Amino acid sequence: MRSTPPLTVTTANLLTDQPALYEARFPDPERLAGRWAEDCLRRYGPPGPRVLDIGCGTGRDAAHLHRAGRTVTGADLSEAMLAHARARHPGPAYVRADLHGFDLGERSFDAVVCLDSALLYCHTNDQLDGFLTSCRRALAPDGLLVAEMRNGAFFLGRTELLSAPAVAGFTWQGTAYRSTTTLSVDRTAQLLRRTRVWTADDGSPPVEQRSAWRLLFPQELRRVLAAHGFEALALYDGPGPRTEPRWQEGDLPAATADGDRLHLVARLTATPDAPPGPRP
Repeated sequence: MRSTPPLTVTTANLLTDQPALYEARFPDPERLAGRWAEDCLRRYGPPGPRVLDIGCGTGRDAAHLHRAGRTVTGADLSEAMLAHARARHPGPAYVRADLHGFDLGERSFDAVVCLDSALLYCHTNDQLDGFLTSCRRALAPDGLLVAEMRNGAFFLGRTELLSAPAVAGFTWQGTAYRSTTTLSVDRTAQLLRRTRVWTADDGSPPVEQRSAWRLLFPQELRRVLAAHGFEALALYDGPGPRTEPRWQEGDLPAATADGDRLHLVARLTATPDAPPGPRP
């Protein structure tokens, strides 16, 4: 009888550490996320063509924005992702930066794009403040912040994404991979925690990976944006590149923020709002 290999527990990420595997698991041949971001930029009009894609990952979306005529810089913390982006998705400039706090030059960009819930890796208020402070420094006056993420409000009273593990599988380079993903809400930390167990038929031991996203609520997000000098122009649940049904060219933003994804377009204003004072 064959013994089961021991389970390895890690905070590393099988997919982001192997960008080609990431693109195999999450193919986007239509460049839907990049097209949605470009549509937002055309619709709301940044002051110029310079775009920072922060948390750019494999570079697919940054390269699409480059092909659309933007002057694009892709930034990520993962050296593996950046190397893949430079080799497979050329055009943008790619640099290493931490979205919790980055300095790529004052007023160096006309728009900052942050897709696929990357913003939600700001787990604490200090990290979120660091991200928005960095965006404010990087943007020209009237610059745009465009983001797409999970919606914290969706988990108020809903359990359909929490009640049972999600199982998915795919084959890459002759190896069959299977993932079993469990989500749970940490209400104290205001985090959506994910436990994902990977198995493969190549004899490698199973790997359990743990990660988390901040759960931000629409009105909370409006307030923290205003405190950093941003006006929310659009904040809605769909349609978008990760919703069902998917966003299509010509779709208008919904008037709701109830679904499991949240889409944001905000403009940098002249002066941040003062923080609320003490109550009498």
